[in-house]
Amino acid sequence: MKKMLFVFNPTAGKGMIKTHLSEILDIFAKSDYDITVRPTQAPLDAYNYISIYGNNYDRVVVSGGDGTLNEAVKGMLTFDESNRRPIGYIPSGTTNDFASTLQIPKNMIEAAHIASKGMPFKCDSGKFNDKTFNYVAAFGAFTDIPYDTSQDIKNNLGQMAYVLEGIKRLSQLTSYKVKIKHDNGETTQNVFLCMVLNSTSVAGIHSAGKLIGANLSDGLFEMLLFRKPANLIDFNAVIMGLVSGKTSGENYSIIKSSHFEFESEEKIKWTLDGEYGGDPSHSVIDVLPSAITYIVDGEKLISRLLTQ
Repeated sequence: MKKMLFVFNPTAGKGMIKTHLSEILDIFAKSDYDITVRPTQAPLDAYNYISIYGNNYDRVVVSGGDGTLNEAVKGMLTFDESNRRPIGYIPSGTTNDFASTLQIPKNMIEAAHIASKGMPFKCDSGKFNDKTFNYVAAFGAFTDIPYDTSQDIKNNLGQMAYVLEGIKRLSQLTSYKVKIKHDNGETTQNVFLCMVLNSTSVAGIHSAGKLIGANLSDGLFEMLLFRKPANLIDFNAVIMGLVSGKTSGENYSIIKSSHFEFESEEKIKWTLDGEYGGDPSHSVIDVLPSAITYIVDGEKLISRLLTQ
């Protein structure tokens, strides 16, 4: 019999996993898995548990938000490539950007069927200094909102919690002078917002993939650099452009690369998959090509990627 490790965050989103747990486990059992269940006990518990026991199973399935998935991937990356197990994902967080990118539905029961019977898909991952990330490393305007907003507020208001917090901070917007090295050269800019992406969805904006031409397994990440808007009209144009996937080239630039290096005179707060990533003045990002295998609905994922 195949062995599965199921790790879930009982506090993610509104804790809805608790109402579906029995049915999810039944789906796994009917797919002929012997299941070990681990509710996370504290931050980094998913990482710690998977980094110790993850390679003892045929498949690891994770339920939670983007932060929980980040921990699971980080744990799996502690093993050499031959010992890394496929990861299934049942999203239960507030935005679940990476689930949207992988075309995994929000419906937990549908996601559980995919996690048990879907097809493997090799995906690039990222390394940020000594940390790892799945789909975004970012700094600048609003990027600290996901980890500065309390879990209770996110549970009650969902994505609106991020919007309201963003509006509160409009008067505090600033920019950072940063020298950025990449595969094809270097640039020095006053950066209002920087996002290094391996995703077709960012902060719930599903048109981001169209804007950047994302490819999840090409060994390259896409870096979006935004200049500081001159006024609120320009700021609104940037936001509406992101939503539509048609942002003017006057407001941003895109650089594709397998390696990025950032240098600034001041410390910069980074977010990695929505979690605090530290505040270094010097940072290096490298792509880890096809480092993680996810279990996905192959037909839906291929269709999504072909339409970007």
